[in-house]
Amino acid sequence: MSAFPFEITAHEGQARTGVLKTPRGDIPTPIFMPVGTAATVKALTLDMVRQSHAKIILGNTYHLMLRPTAERVKRLGGLHKFMGWDGPILTDSGGFQVMSLSQISKVTEEAVTFQSHIDGSRHILSPERSMEIQADLLGSDIVMQLDECVSWPAEEARAQKALQLSARWGQRSKAAFGQRDRQALFGIQQGSTFEALRRESTDRLLDIGFDGYAIGGLAVGEGHEAMCDTLDYCAPLLPWERPRYLMGVGKPIDLVEGVARGVDMFDCVLPTRSGRHGQVWTWEGPLNIKNARFAEDDTPLDATSDCPASRDYSKAYLHHLFKAEEILGQMLLSWHNIAFFQALMIRMRAAIAAGEFAAFRKGFHETHVKKGA
Repeated sequence: MSAFPFEITAHEGQARTGVLKTPRGDIPTPIFMPVGTAATVKALTLDMVRQSHAKIILGNTYHLMLRPTAERVKRLGGLHKFMGWDGPILTDSGGFQVMSLSQISKVTEEAVTFQSHIDGSRHILSPERSMEIQADLLGSDIVMQLDECVSWPAEEARAQKALQLSARWGQRSKAAFGQRDRQALFGIQQGSTFEALRRESTDRLLDIGFDGYAIGGLAVGEGHEAMCDTLDYCAPLLPWERPRYLMGVGKPIDLVEGVARGVDMFDCVLPTRSGRHGQVWTWEGPLNIKNARFAEDDTPLDATSDCPASRDYSKAYLHHLFKAEEILGQMLLSWHNIAFFQALMIRMRAAIAAGEFAAFRKGFHETHVKKGA
């Protein structure tokens, strides 16, 4: 029996809507989780994040354990109190950083040993230590098992070795996590783009048993089509009755196609990272606000939005802020993008509930794919 009940309320094909019930509030799915890497969603106040209709945010184990340290966060009351967020928080395990920082890390059966990118100090991250940091020190609501994520392209033998290590680490993560009433533990499916390996990984995870299941090892360079091809078979392998989380994804079209394949939860740094560089998403496709054509455009990004950044500022003003290198421009575009991603999820939930998701998906392709969204 999972600590967090998950109720599926409607479905159309593989796409489904649901509610994940947590002690800190209900999470409607499909949902997008803004990334708060270092206990902050970059360039935004938490009031902005709340106003965007975000219900859950993500924190980063690797970065927080190095600075300010998980022990300090614990002394200051836990991550929720430290950053001032009273809703649910999901923390990643640190496994992705193992891959991205492979030049300064070493993986063994026991743990990952790595150097801090901040000061070069040496650290050890084991499944047991990852559980301690996430569940006990940071106090996150959804904890991720420690896993090994391989880069792409990966040879099949290398991908199999990583998934088997991840499964053994998943068993150790589960043992260290134990049974908890107010926190949930998710396992992570690996296997790169190999169907047989995804099946093997899933079988290992189901033998262990988790509160939810994540799809790892995608959005690492394989491209949109390869990701979708992999999701075609790897998402349905996971239990229908538990939440499915596609890690690190993605662009709006990735979210639409992920939902179409039965994914419930997403996270990505893209909305805020792109916003800081002048890129915005709209219902007509992506725009670069730095382009000269916006210099005298007095229309807002989205006059119908309830987000002030989308509704109350002209494109000309936003263009000016970027040209003048004013920080406000980065804040407003990040806020707009986060709100757009949430609005996209709200529209998808409504479309599935109404039995109109196929039409929504087709229309979204027509306005976005041809424009590179």
